[in-house]
This record gives sequence, C-alpha cells and structure tokens, in this order.
Amino acid sequence: MLQSARLARLLVLGASTLVAAGSVTAVPASAHTRTPPPVRDDDQVGDHLTVTVRNAGGGRDGTFELYCHPGGGTHPDAGSACAALDRGARWGKDTFAPVPERSLCTMQYGGPATAHVTGTWAGRPVDARYDRSDGCQIGRWDRLVPVLPDMGR
Repeated sequence: MLQSARLARLLVLGASTLVAAGSVTAVPASAHTRTPPPVRDDDQVGDHLTVTVRNAGGGRDGTFELYCHPGGGTHPDAGSACAALDRGARWGKDTFAPVPERSLCTMQYGGPATAHVTGTWAGRPVDARYDRSDGCQIGRWDRLVPVLPDMGR
C-alpha cells in the first residue's frame, strides 16, 4: 500500500510537470529585440523649460523646448543652456528671480526683445518674463544666455 501511494504521488508530480512544461509558449526572437517606442515630450523626466523669444531679430525669435537632466529638446543649444543653468544654480536662490524692487538701474535701452520662460527647474515651477528695458533687465537677460539669445553689446 505504501509503495502504491508513492507511485501515485510520483505520477501526479510527473503529470503536473508535463502540464507545466506544455503551458510554456515559445516567444519569437524578434519580440526580444524590439526597440522601445520613441520618447515623447510627455515622457521626459528632469527639468523642462519652454522658452519663447520675441522681437530679438536675426532669426532668434521662436518658442523652444529645453530639457535638462538629460538634455535635449528643440532649443538651438540645449547642452550649453543646461550647463549655464547648472552653473547659475545656487542653494536658496531663484535662478529666474525678477530684479528686486527699488534696485538702482542704469537708464539704457537694450532693444525690444522679450522672453517668457515657463516650466520646471530643480523641481520648482518657473514663470518668468524678461525684457531689456534698463541696465538691470539687460543684466538679468545676459545672465541667462545661452538659454536666452545673446543680444550682443
């Protein structure tokens, strides 16, 4: 009786092994070599800014997407722009802060160029506007070159 119980268990074990082995389906080799789908703007991680430049002239106007960490997008010089933002980042300082109120600024005009920067930088929302209406605003713009176009002297 003991031997027949062992034999029954072995038969059940063997049958279940055959069933399990038979349930494995072959996967075509091509399924393992597929490339992932292309990255969409919505899939990007890291820092993302939309830079809109107007009235800069010389082909510098437009709206550009800038991704950093990793770098990319439609910005004409994404690598340098991301590097400049990284160099300018300081703990406790807003890279995109406006000129402080009551600042003494030179009365000079840097031209009609304007820019609007929106998105996320260092995990924080960005909504900053730029112009070149006086010396302080020109300096603020120039500190963001090459994120914003270099307007020269």
